Amino acid sequence: MLSAVPELHLRQIARWCDRHIPSGLRNQVRLEYRVRGRAITIVECRPPFLAELGPDWTETRVAQLRYSPPPPTGGQWTLHWSDSNNRWHPLADVPPASGPGPLLSTIEANPHGVFWG
Repeated sequence: MLSAVPELHLRQIARWCDRHIPSGLRNQVRLEYRVRGRAITIVECRPPFLAELGPDWTETRVAQLRYSPPPPTGGQWTLHWSDSNNRWHPLADVPPASGPGPLLSTIEANPHGVFWG
């Protein structure tokens, strides 16, 4: 079965997440992604604050990239942010991109102040 998202793009997102957190800090924080259909959600993961809360790490949604399937010549990616009610909204002034790279750069730069607090 083929993925709904190009494998090359998934690897690019995985590398970006991996590079974003220094290896020496990954016992304290990780940046990961979750795939659901054509939506890639980037999450920040942290260990439990207290041992009695259990071993599960918590996840905070950072951003979502959505892939529109290709017409004859190629698909497009759009960038979305999550509000306090966990609803996703597109960033209207960020144009769609043919690959995730420009959108990952926007997340990192965070010019709108919506990705990290």
